[in-house]
Amino acid sequence: MNHVERFRAVMNFQPVDRLPRWEWAMWWDQTIARWHDEGLPRELKFSQVFDIAQYFGLDPYQQFWFSTTEATIEATQHHVEGVVANMDDYRRIKPHIYPNHASAIEAMRPWAARQALGQAVVWATLEGFFWFPRTLMNIEQLSFAFYDQPELIHAINNDLTEFNLGLIRQMGKVCVPTFMTLAEDMSYNLGPMISQQIFNEFLAPYYRRLMAALDELNVMLIVDTDGDVTKLVPWLQNVGVAGVLPLERQAGVDGMKLREQSPNLRMVGHYNKLVMNMGEEAVRAEFERLVPLMKTGGFIPSVDHQTPPGVSLNNYRIYLRLLGEYTCC
Repeated sequence: MNHVERFRAVMNFQPVDRLPRWEWAMWWDQTIARWHDEGLPRELKFSQVFDIAQYFGLDPYQQFWFSTTEATIEATQHHVEGVVANMDDYRRIKPHIYPNHASAIEAMRPWAARQALGQAVVWATLEGFFWFPRTLMNIEQLSFAFYDQPELIHAINNDLTEFNLGLIRQMGKVCVPTFMTLAEDMSYNLGPMISQQIFNEFLAPYYRRLMAALDELNVMLIVDTDGDVTKLVPWLQNVGVAGVLPLERQAGVDGMKLREQSPNLRMVGHYNKLVMNMGEEAVRAEFERLVPLMKTGGFIPSVDHQTPPGVSLNNYRIYLRLLGEYTCC
């Protein structure tokens, strides 16, 4: 099987020759800096995640993140965090957000050809209906606004939906990704940061509009949300979301419990990053923990967030060797 066939098969609970070998969040910049001192070629810079993945023998995935604030893939949100407190603030800043991503989408064209040949999985990320209002407002102001300024949240999420739908239409003409993720980060170690009532009123209508467009292109949507997603999963599935990542072990997530709760849920991650520097026995024990879930299908084992700088290059090579062992069929 090629890389695209393998990804689609495992995510559709179909037989595969082996499981994908993938680091969905790759590595911290401090991790790469450490590895440069331990033998990683210095010409492999932190930003060159595709090249680093190839160096380590991981499967080729190319991510395109479409920022709401800058027309570059590397954009950050820090210059707009917490700048919106009311509708006037939002109207003032609106002309300076929702950028034109035509150049970034055109840059996907060569990857469309690679994807068509099964040489690489193309993955696109959009920003979600909790993530972006929180970015603009900060969590405290957003939490009050759900009750005090509902029209503001709906205005932001309606505009965000139009922006994301426009991106999807443009991508459809250049490169339809194998899958997409929606950046949300709306759960923490005790569960969702919002209630189901808030989700249903302020997020669900926009999710449904987004899913309608993705369903037309047959693109799977996976929501990227940290923390314990257990309570959140049924809400997401109710609006058509296919899966979740990264299933952080430190937040108490139990992948087999999720599988029993939601037999058709797609999952990525769940490998506890905090055991990676503890030696081969601990690394193997963590893979053994995941074996029952791996056997159910619809799951790609991967570090449950970026590999931290406490992991040496030798530690990581042990992890990679065992990843190859445990993902073989």
